Amino acid sequence: MIDVAPYLEGTPEGRKKVAAEVNKACEDIGFFLIKGHSVAQETIDRTYDTAASFFQLPIEDKLPIKMPSTNIPRGYTPFKGETLAAGLGKAAPADLKEMIDMGPVDVPGGEYYERAEAANFFHPNIWPAKPAGFQPVMENYYRRMNRLANDLMGIFALALDLPDDFFFDKLDKNMSALRIICYPEQKELPEPGQLRGGAHTDYGTLTILMSDKAAGGLQAQHREGYWVDVVSGPGTYVINIGDIMQIWTNDRWVSTMHRVVNPPAELADKSRRHSVVFFHQPNYDALIDTLPSCFDSQHPKKYEPLTYKDHWLGKWNATRK
Repeated sequence: MIDVAPYLEGTPEGRKKVAAEVNKACEDIGFFLIKGHSVAQETIDRTYDTAASFFQLPIEDKLPIKMPSTNIPRGYTPFKGETLAAGLGKAAPADLKEMIDMGPVDVPGGEYYERAEAANFFHPNIWPAKPAGFQPVMENYYRRMNRLANDLMGIFALALDLPDDFFFDKLDKNMSALRIICYPEQKELPEPGQLRGGAHTDYGTLTILMSDKAAGGLQAQHREGYWVDVVSGPGTYVINIGDIMQIWTNDRWVSTMHRVVNPPAELADKSRRHSVVFFHQPNYDALIDTLPSCFDSQHPKKYEPLTYKDHWLGKWNATRK
């Protein structure tokens, strides 16, 4: 658990302390909890309640916003519509979840956002008619998470001996995503090897997660191979780093494998679980190359430079059914 308030308050000692704690967490396991993030609890509760209300609707109210195609990451994905483990080239049954994907909410327009290489990263969001108020609630939450993610990227920069604005020109037109997920009660036994969310790493810079405490939750894999339950408390967020931070840091920081496990059999028929997840991602044309503080003659570069667009497309396309 890391209290990020001393960084946000701006004292030199507090900034240094928080950066050191984050660096240790990112080197050890790539997951940590934060408090003192200044996100209003009212904002968190309203977003979570609105997300849960959508998934309580009958399927006929959800399908009108079904994702239009696999290359447009917007809208509703029905139950068993994604296989996360496939993003790592692993064969696995479909994940036991349904979800909505949303993207940037304040796209200014212009050539950068409309050129062919922008693909569908700034495609308009697809909003449901129900529940009432869904769109403004999610837009407000997206903006607040983008701000928190930028604060965390400032901490990351300090932890890596860089100016705290080092990453900002790589994030100022970011293609970050907000996803709300429902893991329904399990009325049938899963297939062999089938999970609520298959083992995977996240694609971008960092992920900000809130979820409830229903049985069948998140686990992260330790460097030594065993799985650790990830449990958050009231007013806290789970943070994990993604592939891009591992590439940028030349494996100094680890993009940890994680999964969402099934509930125990005796609780399966009443263990409905919801999560709200913000995936912070760079600009699509950001060049991801090893940071100067993370390689030398004894630690040569392990990765070739690539754009975030190329990295994201390879991962995303592999997971879609």
